[in-house]
Amino acid sequence: MLSRTADNLFWLSRYVERAEFLARILEVTQRLAALPVAYSGSSNEWDSAIATAGCADAFFQAHAEANSESVTDFLAFSPDNPGSIRNCFEIARTNARAVRTALTADMWDTINGAWLELQRHGARSNSREHLPHFLRWVQETSLRFDGSAYRTMLRRDHYWFSRLGVHLERADNTARIIDVKYHLLVSDRLGGPLDYFQWAAILRSVSALTAYQWVYRDSLKPWLIADLLILKQQLPRSLASCYENLVRYLDHISRAYGRQGQAQRRARAMLIRLENSRMEEIFRSGLHEFILEFIAENNRVGAAVTEQYLV
Repeated sequence: MLSRTADNLFWLSRYVERAEFLARILEVTQRLAALPVAYSGSSNEWDSAIATAGCADAFFQAHAEANSESVTDFLAFSPDNPGSIRNCFEIARTNARAVRTALTADMWDTINGAWLELQRHGARSNSREHLPHFLRWVQETSLRFDGSAYRTMLRRDHYWFSRLGVHLERADNTARIIDVKYHLLVSDRLGGPLDYFQWAAILRSVSALTAYQWVYRDSLKPWLIADLLILKQQLPRSLASCYENLVRYLDHISRAYGRQGQAQRRARAMLIRLENSRMEEIFRSGLHEFILEFIAENNRVGAAVTEQYLV
């Protein structure tokens, strides 16, 4: 397969995953911001949303204050923000059109239909009445695209590069949520309303609240939330699960092309580290430092994939 085709498939999946992540962040932030002050605390959740999306510098160059209107417009609709939901779908469709023959009909119909539907949403989607429906639509579109890829693509290099994009982006997104909220996860405060709603928000942002209850059958505890999001391979959005999948698909690619490289070695080393880690040790050495190192190494894995296959 041409490296250009692999690159288009890789970034197509990354941008669809990123759009879903932004929709989840906005949805959770809206829920927290709507809570009474006694429950939501004094912190500005819209600042937190910008930090989680990783675009604080660009945002504050264009806006003086992070509030509902400015953050929602910037993360969802702004053509000036390269990482907005609108631009994610536009770039995803551009990549999809470039490799139209490498996609199944279901995948193309989903991403092309999403772009056309996005034009119809327009400015009214930013209104209080329509925004929740828009954010839910974004998440459903991502799920349809992911499901169509899983159900209809041949298990060959086209599929494997697509899945690499999904899991690299998903690992980065989960790590950024933990990084922004780490002060809650290392907090000694227990049982307060602010703690409960903030911790529940972390889980909702990765659709893991029900999974938490199934796995631990306990009230929300910060060290268990961190354990679920970092080390539990059963949770599809955990760091360990993402790297289990990255190693699997990189191994498929290496066998198909008859060689391995830095991408396989780095991904395998990270998976081994996650499998051998314990939350007690991570908290003792510093959760924030662990996550910062993970994000940096995840970026290096992505760069290794690019250098090895996509250029």
